[in-house]
Amino acid sequence: MNRIIVIGSAGSGKSTLSQKLSKILSLPVIHLDRYYWKPHWTPTPNEEWDDFIKAAVSQDRWIMDGNYSRTLGMRLNEADAVIFLDMPTLLCIYRIIKRRIIYHGKTRPDLNEECPEKLDWEFFNWVWNYRKRTRPRVIKELEQAKERKQVVILRSRKEVRHFLDRMDKGER
Repeated sequence: MNRIIVIGSAGSGKSTLSQKLSKILSLPVIHLDRYYWKPHWTPTPNEEWDDFIKAAVSQDRWIMDGNYSRTLGMRLNEADAVIFLDMPTLLCIYRIIKRRIIYHGKTRPDLNEECPEKLDWEFFNWVWNYRKRTRPRVIKELEQAKERKQVVILRSRKEVRHFLDRMDKGER
């Protein structure tokens, strides 16, 4: 595995898993949020974002974490593997609240500078409804990709730990 996509709800552990996998596999991490969000949470325009994704996926080796469903197909085409963190909603909610407290008034390491951690109703609602609104589309895309890509679905913290242990032992 030289090109890995890590997707899942906000709060599912994408950035943490990506960092740990990076150490095990010696692959650079591309945190999509860091590049999508410009200062003061200004989104990147679609054309500019598409150009960035095309350039990023053309690299030989990477772990790319983030959702951005509009460009998931572009990333899936170039990836060797996709890891979907299909975590319980309440765990994701707990984690987004926790990180809001931990990073109050600060920018998380996986974000662009000048994007201090925030938690608004729209974001909370997106996480709360992820399993109902977004997950079915993700599952459908993964079903289509599994014949040509390695697809890993992790549903709990325990499964993530076991997956990382296997990767660390060279079981790929």
